Amino acid sequence: MKQEQWFRPYVTANFWRFLLIVILGVLTILSASMLMFTSGYLISKSALRPENILMVYVPVVGVRTFGISRAVFHYVERLVGHNTILRILSKMRVRLYQLLEPQALRFSSRFKTGDLLGVLADDIEYLQDVYIRTVFPAIVALVLYGGVVIAIGIFDPWFALLMAAYVFLLIFVLPIVSLLLTKRKNREIKQERAALYQKLTDAVLGMGEWFISGRQKDFLTGYEQDEASVDRTDRSLKRWGRIRGFISQCVVAAVVLSMIIWSSQQYADGRIDVTLIAAFVLVVFPLMDAFLPISEAIERIPQYEQSISRLNAIQEEVPGNAPVTSMQSGMTRDEAAAIASNGVHVKVVNVSFQYEGQHMGDDQPTVNKISLDIPQGSKVAVIGRSGAGKSTLLNLIQGVLSPSEGSITLNGTDAYRFGDRIASVISVLNQSPHLFDTTLANNLRLGRPNASDEELQDAVKRARLHDLVASLPDGLETRMQETGQRFSGGERQRVALARILLQDTPVVILDEPTVGLDPKTERELLSTMFASLEGKTLIWVTHHLVGVEQMDEIVFMEDGRIVMRGTHAELLQHYPRYRHLYELDRPLV
Repeated sequence: MKQEQWFRPYVTANFWRFLLIVILGVLTILSASMLMFTSGYLISKSALRPENILMVYVPVVGVRTFGISRAVFHYVERLVGHNTILRILSKMRVRLYQLLEPQALRFSSRFKTGDLLGVLADDIEYLQDVYIRTVFPAIVALVLYGGVVIAIGIFDPWFALLMAAYVFLLIFVLPIVSLLLTKRKNREIKQERAALYQKLTDAVLGMGEWFISGRQKDFLTGYEQDEASVDRTDRSLKRWGRIRGFISQCVVAAVVLSMIIWSSQQYADGRIDVTLIAAFVLVVFPLMDAFLPISEAIERIPQYEQSISRLNAIQEEVPGNAPVTSMQSGMTRDEAAAIASNGVHVKVVNVSFQYEGQHMGDDQPTVNKISLDIPQGSKVAVIGRSGAGKSTLLNLIQGVLSPSEGSITLNGTDAYRFGDRIASVISVLNQSPHLFDTTLANNLRLGRPNASDEELQDAVKRARLHDLVASLPDGLETRMQETGQRFSGGERQRVALARILLQDTPVVILDEPTVGLDPKTERELLSTMFASLEGKTLIWVTHHLVGVEQMDEIVFMEDGRIVMRGTHAELLQHYPRYRHLYELDRPLV
C-alpha cells in the first residue's frame, strides 16, 4: 500500500494520457512494421519487372505514407509521454519538498546530507523511468504480442503458436530470469552509490579537516576503492546485459529463419504470392524492437522498489505531531509580526510530547510535564545531557512540533499555529549555522533581504566582526566558500549572530552555539552574544555551564523532566550536584 502512494495516484490522475501514450506507441510500431512489409513487397514486385509503373504505384505511396506516419506517431508519442512524465515529476518533487520542509529544523538529526542528495538526484529520476522505460514499453509489447499471434493465426494457427512461444521467451522468460539474476546486484549498486553520496558530501563539508590532518590521500584512496567496487558491480551487470542481448538476438534469428521457412512453404503451397515472402520476413524486425527492451525494463524493478522505499522512509519520518504550515494556518507575515510587535511572552504549560509510535502512559515521554514562564527580555538556560529532551523542547517552542499534552503559547497564540511565519518571532543560532558559498553580505541578508548597507555595517559592528571584515580583500563582498570554510568556527558563529541581529526577532534561541570552540573563543563569543542581544528573550540550550551566571533562570532537564531550576546562586546553594558540575566545568581564567 505504501508503494502505491508514489505510483498509483499518478496513474489514476493521468489515465487518459497514459492510454494515449500506449496507443501512439502501438501505432508507431505498427507503422514501422507496415513500412517494412510494404518495402519488402515493393522490392520483390520491382524485381519481377512489372509491365507498368502503375503496378507498383500503390506500394510506393504506401512506403511514403507509413514512413511519414511512423515518424509523426513516434514524435507525438515522445512529446505526450515526456510532457506527462515531467508533469508527474514536478508533482513528485513538490510532494517531496512538502515532506521535507516541515522537518527543515531537524535535518541534521534525522537525515544524512548524502541520503537527501541521493533521493533528490537519483530516486525521483528513477521513478521517471518507471513509466518511460518499464510501464509504457511493457504494455505496448503485450498489446502487440496479442495482435501478432492473432494475425499469424489467420494464416496458420500452428505457426502462430510457434511464434507465440518465441516471443514468450523474449517478454516473459528472459525478463524473469534477468530479474532473478540481477536483483541482488541492482540493490547492491544502488546502496553503494548512496554510500558514495554520503562519503562525498561528508568529505566536501569536512574538506578543511582532511587537509589539516594531511590525510587527503587516505580519503582519495578510500573513495577510489569504493568507486572501483561500484564499477565492478556495474561491469558485472553489463556483462550479463551482453549475454542477455546475445540470447535475445539468437531468439530473433530463430524467428527470422522460421518466418523464411514458413513463408516459403506457404508460397510453395500456393497460399501466398512470392512477393510476400520478403514482406513477411522484414516485418519481424520492427516488431522485435518492441519486444527486446522488456528484459532490461523488468530488470530495473528492484531499483524502483528501493527508490520508493527511501521515499517512504522519509515520509514515515514525518511525525504524527507535525505542525501546520503557514498556508494551513492562514497566518501572514504581517499578522505574525503584529503579534510580536510589543515583545513576546512565552508560556509552556504542563507540556508533554511523545513521538509517533509511542503512547502516553506506556513509555517515558520525550518531554514530560514541563512548565516555563518566560516574559519578554528574560534569559533562560536549559541544561542537560544528550537525550534529556532539550532539543525536543526547543522544537516545541518553535512550533516544529505540537505538544501531545499541554500548550505552548507566544502571546497567547499556540506556537505551532505560526507555521512558516515563526521566523518573524523566533530566530535560532545553533552549533552549525549554514553559510552559503556566496558573499558575506548575501549571507547576512538572509536575516533581512532588504537590509541597507548601513544596517549591515551596524550588525557587523555589534557582532564584533568589523576588524575581520576590514581585513578581507573585498570586505562584505568577499565570498565565504562552501559552509563558510574561509573562516574559523568562532568567526562563522559571529556571522550567524550578525544575521540574527538583522532578523531582529524578540526571541532568540541559542542551541549550543559554542560547541567545538576553544575556551577563550567560547568566552569571547558568549560575551558578544549577551551584549548584542540585550533586551531580547534568550533561551539557551547548553552542555556547558560557562556563562550561566548571566541567566535569569537555569533549568536542568533529565529524562524529559525538570529536576533542578532556579537562578545560578540558588542552584549553587541548594543543589550539591549542580555545584559539583559547575566546579568541574568552570573555565580556567
